[in-house]
Amino acid sequence: MALSWVQGRALLGLEAAQVTVEVHLANGLPSFTLVGLADVEVKEARERVRCAIQNAGLEFPHNKRITVNLAPADLPKDSGRLDLPIALGILAASGQIDGTKLADYEFAGELSLSGALRPVRGALAMGLALHTAGIRTRLVLPPGSAEEAALVPGAEVYRAVHLLDVVRQFVPEGSAKDPGADDAGWCRLHGVAPRVAADGPDLADVKGQAAAKRALEIAAAGGHSLLLIGSPGAGKSMLAQRFAGLLPEMTTAQALQSAAISSLAGRFSLAQWGQRPTCSPHHSASAVALVGGGSPPRPGEISMAHNGVLFLDEFPEFARSALEALREPLETGTITIARAARRAEFPARFQLVAAMNPCPCGYLGSALRPCRCTPDQVLRYQGKLSGPLMDRIDLHVEVPALAPQELLLAASGESSASIRQRCVAAHARAVQRQGRPNQELAERDIDTHTQLEATASKFLQSAATQLGWSARATHRTLKIARTIADLAGSEATQIGHVAEAMQYRRALKTA
Repeated sequence: MALSWVQGRALLGLEAAQVTVEVHLANGLPSFTLVGLADVEVKEARERVRCAIQNAGLEFPHNKRITVNLAPADLPKDSGRLDLPIALGILAASGQIDGTKLADYEFAGELSLSGALRPVRGALAMGLALHTAGIRTRLVLPPGSAEEAALVPGAEVYRAVHLLDVVRQFVPEGSAKDPGADDAGWCRLHGVAPRVAADGPDLADVKGQAAAKRALEIAAAGGHSLLLIGSPGAGKSMLAQRFAGLLPEMTTAQALQSAAISSLAGRFSLAQWGQRPTCSPHHSASAVALVGGGSPPRPGEISMAHNGVLFLDEFPEFARSALEALREPLETGTITIARAARRAEFPARFQLVAAMNPCPCGYLGSALRPCRCTPDQVLRYQGKLSGPLMDRIDLHVEVPALAPQELLLAASGESSASIRQRCVAAHARAVQRQGRPNQELAERDIDTHTQLEATASKFLQSAATQLGWSARATHRTLKIARTIADLAGSEATQIGHVAEAMQYRRALKTA
């Protein structure tokens, strides 16, 4: 009888729960049993592990009764990340490697039938979770996954290309390594963050649309959400696709968190390091695709857009349930996915940029083409967006279509780089003053940090009463006005800043 223990990790949201792989070899009818709430792909590890050990030239204990327990038993395990720990547990239990040497390491990796290691999803998320929890350990990961995890500061990460590369590091004392072998497939990685690529679409490509560009500048400086309303072809999508280029650079902590979420979804690339993500799901996306879900829970598009931009084109065409699911994350910056046995929390601090036509045909209020929609059709179309959702979007901006001669003769606009400088300066003023962007100001902090002049306060109170604004709409107008004041370099929020902010809270036109 032989028993061994190998440490691994299972991902539940952005948390990395420890999994102990216990392997027991006993006499009896030969069998290979795997227990511990394993998903289908984990149970299939039996055949992958068997073939990998044999094809690596190692001995698989065919004549033993093999029992593998993945503890704790009530924690769901998915994917092939536990292949490597299971294989090492069998080798340790059969005496081919020294099990005591495995105690200071944690392993993750999918095995091919030849014994080569394949990358696993969520390596960076696992490394970041360990770093956040203050857990010091040595991670052994496949190529691709190891480079991700090594980006976490202070992480001790080893890359192994093949099962044999791992086995050679843990042979029993006094055993000789394969004389023809070398350690080229095993190395420790020292993560160096890649250079952030600055290339991207430029706002100078968009001709005209001064009002919309001004709204983008305000939104980027203060972290505000934005709704672009205009006829087809007016340039709404072009403006939205260039919005991320106006945002300040991400801090290392923000870059790590965004990269960890992408890694959890299997979409991380080193070339995207430090870039603000822009997610633009199709309008047929479901509520689960937007906010996340599944079993175990996976992040949705709003979490993939964390610290970046969520662009929803054809805004009213999204399912009502999907749009209403955005209401809480827009306020809190997080999304909690609860299931019967488990719950996972994902960050969702994104900037919403939505685009829509004013009516079904798209030409309500256009000077180029007449609208053919009836008033009832317009109201029904605009009614797809609920009042509470519209109340949570800070800036509502009209994007009028340009006449052909105006479009052809107009000069190129201001570049993203110059606008970005003003946005970064205004953002820095807000952070220095209150420790966060203006959009994240809590209600109790608004009076303290907006520094609203008396005349501006009276003007806002009168306007809010006449327009029937809610308390949320009034507070959001104050935050926008504070951002406009920061862009102007003003210490106080003046009546002119409030007046401009009010222009971005206008309701949709009706026929």
